[in-house]
Amino acid sequence: MATAPGHRFGQIIGDLLEEATIEACRPIAAEHGFYLDYIRPRKARGGAKKVRWEDDKGNHHDLDIVIEENGTESKYGIPRAFIEVAWRRYTKHSKNKAQEISAAVTSCANRFAAESPFKGCVLAGDFTDNALMQLRSEGFSVMHFSTEEVIEAFDAVGINIIWEEDTPDDELDERVRECEALSSNELKIV
Repeated sequence: MATAPGHRFGQIIGDLLEEATIEACRPIAAEHGFYLDYIRPRKARGGAKKVRWEDDKGNHHDLDIVIEENGTESKYGIPRAFIEVAWRRYTKHSKNKAQEISAAVTSCANRFAAESPFKGCVLAGDFTDNALMQLRSEGFSVMHFSTEEVIEAFDAVGINIIWEEDTPDDELDERVRECEALSSNELKIV
């Protein structure tokens, strides 16, 4: 099944945001001697890529980033931070995404309440004030990059990421190809 170019474009932006968040967390985890877990194969998961944690009710949640005390490649540690990353192009689903993040992270954090893990999210794009306020009111630290900031980041490497729901697929396909052709140095600039 082919991925619609608008969806693929959004995935590229979200993946870059997630990678930037991982790179920002890396020195913090290292400074404290913590293990930084993110989506990639890990021996503790039997080689599985997904970061999956069990909540206080026995449900499992796929997460983006978990920072663990005493964690290693081969064993889980005590979660000290749960961090989710999300990009939204339109506000129409931003409240749902905020609720999804809150439900997964809060229930996992509740399981480890005695350790008081940090709950955070890095969001970019179109999120309503109501969605951001909900996360903050539920104890999340929220870093939000506006759509304009994301546009400026891609403008720095000459890619126009502005699109609407009626932007032709061939135009979006071309922008996807431009993004996929970025060098590692250009990706760092973004």
